Amino acid sequence: MRRVSLAERKPPVSVTDYNVEPRLLVGRREAARMLSISVRAVDYLIAHRDLATRRIGTRVLVSVASIRQYARADHPQRLAS
Repeated sequence: MRRVSLAERKPPVSVTDYNVEPRLLVGRREAARMLSISVRAVDYLIAHRDLATRRIGTRVLVSVASIRQYARADHPQRLAS
């Protein structure tokens, strides 16, 4: 078996690849990362219907559009109440 040198290896595919379509739905963990909050805080937002969700099987997916809409507004109230 031939060993491949570092110079011959292909670089990893970048996220900024233009062939990748933008995602419409993300999981709760990814939504939390996008908003810089905890997964539990995302659960509170989902429960209060501040984020639009879709269910596919057992997965709860959050709409990227609703994440962007939520991020554009100010929210001075506490998440857990």
